Amino acid sequence: MALVLAFGVVLLVSVSLSGVAARTVLSTALLFLVAGALIGPGGFGWVAVPADGAFVTGLADLALFTVLFTDGQRANLRALRDGWRLSGRALGLAMPLTMLGIAVPAHYLAGLDWTIALLLGAILSPTDPVFAAAIVGRKEVPARVRGLLNVESGLNDGLALPFVLVFLAAAAHEDPHPGTIALELVAGLALGIVIPAVVTTAWRLRVLTAEPRLHALGPLAVAVILYATCHLTHANPYLAAFAAGSTLATLDPYAAERFERFGDLLSEITKFAALLVFGALITPERLLDLSAGAWVVAVLAILVVRPAAMALSLVRTRLPTPERAVVAWFGPKGFASVVYGLLALQSGLPEAQDLFDLVAVTIALSIVLHSSTDVPVAKALRVEPPDNLPSGGDEDPLDRRAP
Repeated sequence: MALVLAFGVVLLVSVSLSGVAARTVLSTALLFLVAGALIGPGGFGWVAVPADGAFVTGLADLALFTVLFTDGQRANLRALRDGWRLSGRALGLAMPLTMLGIAVPAHYLAGLDWTIALLLGAILSPTDPVFAAAIVGRKEVPARVRGLLNVESGLNDGLALPFVLVFLAAAAHEDPHPGTIALELVAGLALGIVIPAVVTTAWRLRVLTAEPRLHALGPLAVAVILYATCHLTHANPYLAAFAAGSTLATLDPYAAERFERFGDLLSEITKFAALLVFGALITPERLLDLSAGAWVVAVLAILVVRPAAMALSLVRTRLPTPERAVVAWFGPKGFASVVYGLLALQSGLPEAQDLFDLVAVTIALSIVLHSSTDVPVAKALRVEPPDNLPSGGDEDPLDRRAP
């Protein structure tokens, strides 16, 4: 109950300060992260959350699924088709470069062996624009920028998981079973397309009509069914979530529109809860135990590796230099890295604790830097940041092409 009380108090404070946060470097995400650190063992010790417990993993998993399902509904088929060239570069080139770019300094500066270093690179390669809401959620920002960041983050979470599993198996000297991993990816994509397609087809029958006040619960039911089905069948839930959101927005735009505001609020709630719990896992002891080389790796991963990898992937594109710089900078680490870091922590590897500490520090630094720079960057693009939470306009941010 202490954790529930803390969540309610911080949520009330964050909502009350959301207007200020939307116009300054004050970040609601950062408020929850700091609050978690204060109430956890590293602060006042009001709550004790075991990092290797099912509660933490389940909450982070649910938050990531919810955010991806909601983001997927902003990327219908037309938007994916229009922006596939830029998104393909981000996923096919920038993501592998990010993995390698993190692994190299992790090996030479943090002293990790190559397998663990590559595992770290895979864990930290996904991005999460939920911490750059003033950029992704504003329709005044060029659609290609919003589309690129949204699609990249929606797909790289699921695509990073096979690499995480392969390197985890290699570190434990086990057979990675690439065929099984590939099957999970395909199954996740298939379920993410088939389930909402069947449901939206059924909704066209005259006998199936919903009250207007219940329309938003239709997509929610699809998400719940998909989430449970993926976990029961071991399909990739993250790829399924984004695919389902995109399929729903393509086949039934009205349902996606009715769900948008409710979905945004739902993703905000799960996001904030996960951040509060994640903050409670960060203690001064863990921070002090990290070597200087590990701290350098964390800083390089955010300030150098991601921007350089994305900049290289966008060479010879028509994206203007300011927009290219924004896309290169906004590659924040989020819930996918939390989930994959917890998988590593629960793997039983001798290096598991050190690996998780380095992941946690990198994510915390990313939240601080990216969630506090979205408003200044938005102003630099001559965009007024949002007035409320969650950010996001009524218009699908990917439906309108940039001039």
